[in-house]
Formats: sequence, C-alpha cells, structure tokens
Amino acid sequence: MVLVRALVILGILGAGWSTRAYAQEPSLVDLYKLVAAQGEQIKLLTQELDATKAKLASTDADVKITEERLVSTVEFVEQQSTGNADGANWWDRTRVGGYAEVHYNNIDAEDDSRNKKETDIHRYVLYVNHEYNDRVRFFSELEVEHGLVKDTADGSNSGEVEIEQAFIEVDLNGNHQAKAGLFLLPVGILNETHEPNTFYGVERNNVESIILPATWWENGAAVSGQYASGISWDFAVHSGLEMPTSGSSSYRIRSGRQKSSNASAEDLAFTGRLSFSGVPGLQLSGAYQHQTDMSQEAGDGVGEGRLLTAHAIYNQGGFQLRALWAQWEIDGDLIGQAGADDQSGWYVEPSYRFALPTSNLFTAMGVYSRFEDLQGYREQDQFEQWEVGMNLWPTDNVVFKIDYRDRSHQVSAAQGRDFKAIDLGVGLQF
Repeated sequence: MVLVRALVILGILGAGWSTRAYAQEPSLVDLYKLVAAQGEQIKLLTQELDATKAKLASTDADVKITEERLVSTVEFVEQQSTGNADGANWWDRTRVGGYAEVHYNNIDAEDDSRNKKETDIHRYVLYVNHEYNDRVRFFSELEVEHGLVKDTADGSNSGEVEIEQAFIEVDLNGNHQAKAGLFLLPVGILNETHEPNTFYGVERNNVESIILPATWWENGAAVSGQYASGISWDFAVHSGLEMPTSGSSSYRIRSGRQKSSNASAEDLAFTGRLSFSGVPGLQLSGAYQHQTDMSQEAGDGVGEGRLLTAHAIYNQGGFQLRALWAQWEIDGDLIGQAGADDQSGWYVEPSYRFALPTSNLFTAMGVYSRFEDLQGYREQDQFEQWEVGMNLWPTDNVVFKIDYRDRSHQVSAAQGRDFKAIDLGVGLQF
C-alpha cells in the first residue's frame, strides 16, 4: 500500500515536471485547488442529500397523519350508515309530520245579528321531532291559525303563529322519563291528543276550551312514570296563567294563557296527573293543578287557583264513551265579589264506529252525540249544548265531518246568543 502511494506521488511529480518542461499542464498547486473545489461540491451535495432525506421523513409523517384521518372519516361514515354512534342516522331519526283542519260553520242565532256563515282553515300544524339516541329526543310543534296573520286595529281576520311544543325528553330508565322546555300540560283528553281524526265533531268540545283550557302549553320541567299494572303518573312545574281582571275577558280562564311569550314567572304552577288503564278498553285519569297566583299580580284581589279534573274513556268493540269534568276554585276578595271564583263544566259523549265494505270510498263511519254543561264567568260562557254528528274516514289519518249543534244560554241577557248550527269539516294528519 505504501509502495502504491509512493508511485502515485512520483507519477504526479513527474506529470508536473513534464508539464512545466514540455506542455504547460496544470501544476501540483492547481491540481490541489481542483481537488479542493470538488470536495466542496461533494460537501454541498451531501448537505442537499441530508435535507432531502429530512423532507422525505416529514412527508412520511404527513402521509401517516392523512392516512389516520382518512381511516377516522371512513369509520365515522360507517357508523353513520349503521347507526352505531350517538346521533348516527340523523336522517332516519328525524320525523316530520303534522295535521290540518278546514271548517264551514252555518250558525242561525236567536239574535239575527249573530248569524254566521263562514269557512276557515282553522289550523295548520307541523311537527319536527328528532331522536339523538335511544334515550334523548326532541319534540316540536309549530302552528298557524286561521290561515293569515296580520296586524289589524280591531283584531279581525287576524290569525296566530304559535310554537306549541319545543322540549327535550330523556329516558331515566325503562319506566321513567324527564322533559324540559315548552310542552302541553297533562290535563283532560284533548290537550295532548287533539289531531282532528282522533275526535268527533268539527269543533272541539267547549269544556276543554273554556274551562281547562285546551290547547294549553307552558314552559317548565316534568317527570313521568308508567308501570305494567296500567298505572301511570305525571308531575310538572311550569309557568302559570295570567288571568285578566278587567275588560271584556275579565276572569276568563282561557284568556289567562300566556302562551310562553315573555311569560311572567313571578308565580309558578304545579300539575299532577294519575291515570289507570289496567282494564282492557278502560282509561281513568284525574289531574290536579295549583296556581300560585292566577293573575300574576300581588294584592289585586285575585290569589291562588286550584283546578281539579277527571275523565273516563271506555271502548268496547266499536262503541266508545267519553266523559269529562273540570272545576276551578279561585281565592281572592275581588274575584269572589264578582262571582268568578267557581267555574266548572262537564260533558258526556257516546259514539259508535263501524267498518264499511272495502269497496266503498270510506273505510269507516262513526256517529256520536255529546251533551255539555258549562258554568264559566261570562254570560256567554254559561250554557248547555247538545250535538249529534257523523265522521267518515277514507283512511285512518283523514276524516270528513258533519254535525248539528243546539246551544241554550242560562242567563237571560245572553239568550240572544242561543243558536242552532250545522258544521262541515275536513281534517288530516300525516
């Protein structure tokens, strides 16, 4: 090895001597400079190679992160399609529905100035409900009444846009639930179930309009439970009524509904209900409500209010019997002097529904009769009414109705309001 190096050195020296002597070739110094320059280039190339390796390592990391994100996205999509994740299948867990009613009323009153012939799309309602998972769900109900909303000085031809439900319900376990938000109160028959294909008559009964007063919703929270024995219960804490104490609607229960619009919450209300359905075809239910202050104003002569209501529904084959009673007792000197401290009403309604041959346009027909007795505060809210009518269903969710009503007021000053009426209606649910 030493010999080889010596020969190389001698060769270089000889080449250098030969270059100086014969051909002006690069000197040893020039050759050294050339080798040094090549070394610098090799050093730069090495640095570039290291930088390239670093970039490749960084790119590999980015590729790995991208792969992880892709795998996570694929897993989420699979969960959405199979329903394994909380909130998965949102498009399958969301439901849209609703109902609508169109009425025609032909009223022949004792006082001819009160005669009326008119049609009205009484209400159009949309439901949007969503299940977040098997335990948590959302319910909502948006309603437009009378087909038109406009601002008029006397309130004529003006309808309403209302949110009747907007609440979250959570299953506490298999038998108990809790909810919070805006919900219908657990009182009466129609308040929670009032789709037009589920009841007889073009117009809803008056007891569950003037006395209860349905439909009746409040902001609050509630818990409920159901058991295999057929017993169920509900308890709710919620906003209360704000009953007027002056004007044409003074001491009228229905006019006290705040409809959850900037509702006064100075004095809350409490509602409890106990129901029994352990006997086939029979449902019994009773509810009690306590209003802390019926007018939401202290010292005005109107104080606490107590509502007690009970109803029974009995089904046997096509026969059904409904009966309901409701009564208010209200404390206060002012309302006592006005004679409005005790307001009540009741009704009884037998009906019979039977199937029609499948070749007919209508698949079922039902006939009914209803008698009502109301003892409200206003003269026009003290009357007896009986009616008969018929429902025709082309399908369970669509109904055509016709009825005849005869109303007699008990106060002589209001007897001009006595009337006989024929009503036609169509209702649907989807």
